Amino acid sequence: MIYTSLLMSVKGAVPTTVNWSPSVAIVMIACNLLAIFIGFYAISKENRGKGPNLPGLPRMFTGFGVPELLATASFGHILGAGVILALGNAGVL
Repeated sequence: MIYTSLLMSVKGAVPTTVNWSPSVAIVMIACNLLAIFIGFYAISKENRGKGPNLPGLPRMFTGFGVPELLATASFGHILGAGVILALGNAGVL
């Protein structure tokens, strides 16, 4: 207990985060699209399409179903959070 109060008393121990803005949203969307693009070509054809399919997709996304979308979107959000924190820390956002 004493260690947490000691750490909290150090000035600058809590990082500042970026407030939401349209530029933050654009960075998150770009990271998600990049992750979906990487996942589409990285997931082998033998493992692709084992779950339910997404309705209304173009033919080029054949076999890219709900599990693949959830996996790549999760990776995109992790990637986006890191990029947003890095760009915010650098003062770009």
